[in-house]
Amino acid sequence: MFYVYILYSEVRSKYYVGFTSNLEERLKKHNTNHSGFTGHTGDWQVVWTENFETKFEALKREKQIKSWKSKTLIRKLINAARSLNSGEEVI
Repeated sequence: MFYVYILYSEVRSKYYVGFTSNLEERLKKHNTNHSGFTGHTGDWQVVWTENFETKFEALKREKQIKSWKSKTLIRKLINAARSLNSGEEVI
């Protein structure tokens, strides 16, 4: 199983899109002190996930979401998933 995920940092007010086969371990890595985009913040939280059977499918979806380059579209995706689950909304 592969996961496409969106992380959010309140400190940076930014989203990060990625994919992995081990979401828990990947989140730990994002929250370590390293030199990449997610480094030095430590407050990244998973706000959205989607599951895929193959790495190819997950990579394709990740690239699609990243191509949007729009915080508004990412928020719409997160809100659509949350409204199905609990009625929460991301502002």
